[in-house]
Amino acid sequence: MPGSTKAMGMLTVGGLVVVTAYTVALGGNGWLWFGWIVLGLITLGMVATRNS
Repeated sequence: MPGSTKAMGMLTVGGLVVVTAYTVALGGNGWLWFGWIVLGLITLGMVATRNS
């Protein structure tokens, strides 16, 4: 996995941890989850284009 894709994957996982911690501590926020889903889709797109 190239460096930029690996970094994006780590950012996505880190974002999931942050959003989950925020949700547990302060309650759910739909915009945070929406942003994380968009970040995840971008990461998946990067992985798909690197593998093809």
